Amino acid sequence: MDDALVRVGRALRAVVLVVLAVLFLIPFYLLLRNGLSSERDITSPEWTFFPAELRWGNVRELFDDPSVPFARSLLNSALIAVATTLGTLLLASLAGYGLARIPYRHANKVFYGILGTLLVPAAVTFVPTFVLVSSLGWVSTLRGLIVPTLFSAFACFVFRQYFLGFPRELEDAAQVDGLGYWRTYWLVVVPNARPVFAAVGTIVFLGAWNSFLWPLVIGQDQSAWTVQVALSSFTTAQVVRLHELFIAAGASILPLLVVFLCFQRWIVTGVERSGID
Repeated sequence: MDDALVRVGRALRAVVLVVLAVLFLIPFYLLLRNGLSSERDITSPEWTFFPAELRWGNVRELFDDPSVPFARSLLNSALIAVATTLGTLLLASLAGYGLARIPYRHANKVFYGILGTLLVPAAVTFVPTFVLVSSLGWVSTLRGLIVPTLFSAFACFVFRQYFLGFPRELEDAAQVDGLGYWRTYWLVVVPNARPVFAAVGTIVFLGAWNSFLWPLVIGQDQSAWTVQVALSSFTTAQVVRLHELFIAAGASILPLLVVFLCFQRWIVTGVERSGID
């Protein structure tokens, strides 16, 4: 009887997982189906699982479209996301390690001040940041898109909490060998904190890749467009090219899937150790 209940439970669990997987994959199916269809197939009242003819030429049409520099936008988004992720990881981890390990009587006050910035709405700092970036002549440049977003109070908080629980024995051994704070951080702490770096880095990468408002304001020239700004141009044009919109949305998701698949194991471990909710 117990074995029968166990088998029934496993079967129900499998059914639920299959249903959830199908629901999760439906948006990807729609992107692929509509991206490889003609305008008539997309807007036709008669739905077909896949059109009779898959238009692979839509991909070439997307990248050859002179009105939307999509390839350049993908490159800009990749550069911005990678640079923002690396810069944020370096600055936030150094700040978190310093607040957690370097003795300083005002360390808690500095930490609470950093946390206080999380309470300030982004809309409050948006205009002053734009004025500063504009005065530096960074409009429509990668510097203007990257530098103002490098430091993250959230990432600093996560690193500080993680380093508070980092084994002191490893650091004590490094100090006995004559290593200072910097070499201890670089040679001992960083190699043993890869999971939290992967978890925070993935969150920062996703945020930088999906950012829209700041790139829209700063990237005023087409040469500085990101992929999100390029996608919005398909819906704001006088003629909406649905097949290009769907295939462009699918292409913009691929890098995120690659990042997630490559760092999935470390992301899960980092979330467990750092306490990211």
